[in-house]
Order: sequence, then structure tokens, then C-alpha cells
Amino acid sequence: MLDYDEEAERYDVWRGGEPRAAAAADAVLGLVPGGARSLLDVACGTGIVTRRLAAGRPGLRVTGLDRSPAMARHAAARLPGAVVLADGRRLPFRNGEFDAVSSVWLLHLVEDVVDARRIVAECARVLRPGGTYVTTVDKGASHNVGSDIDVVLSSRPPRPASDAAALVESYAVGAGLVPAARAGFTGRGQGRSPRRAIADLRRGWFVTLPPGHPRADEFAARLAALPDQDRPRPDPAFTLRAFGKPVHGPPPGE
Repeated sequence: MLDYDEEAERYDVWRGGEPRAAAAADAVLGLVPGGARSLLDVACGTGIVTRRLAAGRPGLRVTGLDRSPAMARHAAARLPGAVVLADGRRLPFRNGEFDAVSSVWLLHLVEDVVDARRIVAECARVLRPGGTYVTTVDKGASHNVGSDIDVVLSSRPPRPASDAAALVESYAVGAGLVPAARAGFTGRGQGRSPRRAIADLRRGWFVTLPPGHPRADEFAARLAALPDQDRPRPDPAFTLRAFGKPVHGPPPGE
């Protein structure tokens, strides 16, 4: 996995910057009910999306959380006093503290399914009854846009996806949530060129081909043989799922 403390300084530039952040925030807010007054953004990274969540909904109090100190520092500069350094597996908040919780581009990074389930359970715990949890699913598949780069990368070593839609739904249902809605958005500015794909490979962005992997040079050579080395291929298309926390009425007879 990438060292996100090391990546913090250049993360936004390499990940689509403000256009991608705007698309993500708009899509998340489209799934958050209008009456929500508080939102927790788990794994907020540099806060580039989190700031837009706050700006995009007047009256919505947004809190960001990340476990990378460098990422959290960047986020805190964007949202002073509203960013917490903590692990998504152990959220430092009370039960039912937030009207909405989001985790964008997080679950695909979690290699242990037990940890992924724990993160979703924690998001459900701090969500009030009637609240909404929004998360990205199938991130790996989102980048498969049918390009020649995808053809080359299709034969890389497989890795089970901890954010597969069916799995995420099972985590959510197991935590007492119910499926509510879905949405999609384009990762603007994230379409890779072959040269960019090689740079990403060398920097460890492909988790099944980390630097030093015996097949990394093979894939780099195949990418270098593609035409139009600096032409970006189409942007990825991301998927969001929303889950609601039921409001349970009093037991019969009360």
C-alpha cells in the first residue's frame, strides 16, 4: 500500500485535483438527505472533497477524519478545527452522533475483509437512526474503461476486492443498515496515459505489483510499447452506494 504520509504533498495533483473533488462531493451530497445537519467524512485524506462537502450544503456541519498525520494536516488547513486524526476501525465518537457518514475511496485499500467490515460497522454505529451512510464500491473496476492500458493491466496478479458492491452491502446489512440508493460520478482528470500508468506502477499505486515485484518491469515494458504515450485514456466512472439506518419505534404495547 502507498505511504500516504509521503504522498500527501502531491496527492491532489496526481489524483485529479479540484475537478475530481467537485464531482465526488456533488455525488455524495446527492445521496445525503436535505435535513442532515452533521456529516463525518471518514478517510478524508487532504480534505479536498471534505471542504466541498461543507461548502456545498449550507448548514451542514462536516467533520473530517484520517489516520495519516500528513493527510490530516492538509485537511485541517482546509477545514480548521474540523479534522480528527484517528483510525476508521475505532471512531472516537459517540453512538448516533452524525446524521450522515461518508467514506470515499477507502474500502478498496483495506486488505483484510474483517477490517473492512469493522470500518462499516463503526460508520453505522456513529450514525443516528434515520441517518445515511455513503461509500464508494468497486473502485478497481471503475478504472477499467476498456482502453489499451486496461488490456495490458488485465493480466496482472489478481487481488480480491474488499469493496466489491455485494461485499459492502453484506457489511452494511450486518451492521444494521439497509440499502437505500446508488449514484455514479466521473473521476475527472484521472484518465491515465501509458506514461502516467508507468509512473503509477513505479510509485506503488498498483497494489498487486508493488515496487520490486518480479513482474513489475514486464508490465512497465508493455505499457511503454503502447502508442500515444502522453494521451490520457477515458476517465474512470465511480459508483456510490447509500445505506440507511432504520428508525425503530417503541416495542408493541408501549
